[in-house]
Amino acid sequence: MTLAYEIRNLTCRLGGREIVRDVDLDVRHGEVLALVGPNGAGKSTLLGAMTGDVPIDRGSIRLGGRDLAEWSSRDLARKRAVLMQANQVSFPFTVREVVEMGRNPWSGRATAEEDERAIAAAIERTDIAHLLDRPFTALSGGEKARASLARVLAQETDVVLLDEPTAALDLRHQEEVMLVARSLAAEGRAVVVVLHDLSLAAARADRIAIVERGRIVSVGSPAEVLTAERVESVYGIAAHVLTDTPDGHLIVVPHRGRSDTASL
Repeated sequence: MTLAYEIRNLTCRLGGREIVRDVDLDVRHGEVLALVGPNGAGKSTLLGAMTGDVPIDRGSIRLGGRDLAEWSSRDLARKRAVLMQANQVSFPFTVREVVEMGRNPWSGRATAEEDERAIAAAIERTDIAHLLDRPFTALSGGEKARASLARVLAQETDVVLLDEPTAALDLRHQEEVMLVARSLAAEGRAVVVVLHDLSLAAARADRIAIVERGRIVSVGSPAEVLTAERVESVYGIAAHVLTDTPDGHLIVVPHRGRSDTASL
């Protein structure tokens, strides 16, 4: 596999604090890489640095063999597509218009037929044909997430970066989104996805990187990374890692005793 991203000694500061520190990570074409970790660990900041939206304090990020700072915003938009946590649109554009925005980076480069093909494929992949004429602002959180994903897919980039794309979705659409991620990787694209569901990450990611306090503490296959000892160490909760499952994917569940108590 060829490398999409090469990240070396990356440190990012926000508000005077180091949120990401000394990260080394490679992202490969043809794979789904899941970033997991506790709330506030730095996953979204790391993804934001990869998009070019979070400034780098120290270290380097290379995309397609070039330093990220060397990419123009236009070329960057043709190379990587981004879905962030907040799916906000200020004006009442229809869902179709939002999806069509994904083709803006290709203005003057693609034909009308290519644009229509890309838009139609994105709509089909995300199951939003019935939403196309509705205002984006009137959608539920899950519907907004799927429409925003369609915009990302319509962009047709080599690299796709997804920040918690399943957070607002029901069980069926969580699975469908991750199957879309898998299909993109099968086409040779590099997919990086931030997830909280460790079992979902184990089922659909080729590799998992655990982020804790701004550092990557483990990266590798789901079986290598998601051990009961490591989950307890990183998340502060005892967990069972079940490997003998009907579909062969490991499942992570917290240990729940009858007399457990908790405090926030």
